[in-house]
Amino acid sequence: MSWQVQWVILKTCVSERFVYRGDFAFATLVRFLPIVTQVFLWSAIFAAGTSYERKELNGYTYANMVAYSLLVMIARAFSSMPGLASGIAREIRDGTIKKYLTQPIDMLGYLFWYRVAHKLVYYVIAIGPFALVFWLCRDYFTGWPDAFTIVAFVISLALSFLVGFLLEAWIGLIAFWFLEVSSLLFIYMMINYFLSGHMIPLDWLGPIGEWVRYAPFQYLAYFPAAIMLGKYDHSQLLVELGIEALWVVVLFVMCRVTLARGVRRYGAFGG
Repeated sequence: MSWQVQWVILKTCVSERFVYRGDFAFATLVRFLPIVTQVFLWSAIFAAGTSYERKELNGYTYANMVAYSLLVMIARAFSSMPGLASGIAREIRDGTIKKYLTQPIDMLGYLFWYRVAHKLVYYVIAIGPFALVFWLCRDYFTGWPDAFTIVAFVISLALSFLVGFLLEAWIGLIAFWFLEVSSLLFIYMMINYFLSGHMIPLDWLGPIGEWVRYAPFQYLAYFPAAIMLGKYDHSQLLVELGIEALWVVVLFVMCRVTLARGVRRYGAFGG
C-alpha cells in the first residue's frame, strides 16, 4: 500500500475510535483499577515477617515491585492486542476476509494501522491517569535514569508493540488451517501472562527464566520495565534491543509466509 492509503486508513481508524469516545474512555480508565490491587497485594506479601521497607524478595524491594508493576502496565499498554487474533480468525471463518483479497489493501498493513490508531487514541485518553498514578507513586522510584536508558526504553516500547502485533496476527492467521483458534489463543494468553513477566519478574524464575529470555515474550512486558529499573548496562541494552529487532523481523516473515500460504488454500466460504 502507498503512504497515501496508509494515511487515509490511520485517519479513518482514529475517527472511528472517537465515535464512541465515552465508552472508550470509560474502558480505558477501568484498566487502571488492577494497579491498586497490585499495590495492596505486594504490600501484603512484603509485610509478612519483617518490615517491607527493608525486606527483599529475589533482589526486589517493595518499592521495586510497585515500580515494576507500573512499568509493566505501560509496556502491556503497548504490546497487548485485544481481539486481534480472534478478529482475524473470525474473518477467515465467515468469509469477510475476501474484502482484503478483492481490493488493493494489504490485510496486515490495514490491521497494523488500525492498531496504531487504537493506541494513539488510548494514550490521548490515558495520559492524564498515567501521569496521576505515577505522580502518586513517585516515592517508589529512585530517580530518572540517564538519557541513553530513557531512549532505549522508548525504543523497546515501540518494538514491543510490533512483537505483540505480529505474535497475535500470526496466531490469527493459523485459522486458515484450523478455522477456530480460541483454544490456541487461550493457551497463548496464559503462557504470555507468565513468560512475559506480567505476573512476576523473570528474575524470579531462576534457570527457567534464562531459557525464557530466548523467546520473544519477555519483550512484551519484562524488558521495558527492567530497562527503567536499571537491570541492564548500556552494552547489554544494545544487544537486547538488537535481539528484539531480530524477533520483529522473524515474526514479520512468519506472518507473511503464513498469510501467503493461507490465501492459496482459502476456500472463500460464507460472507
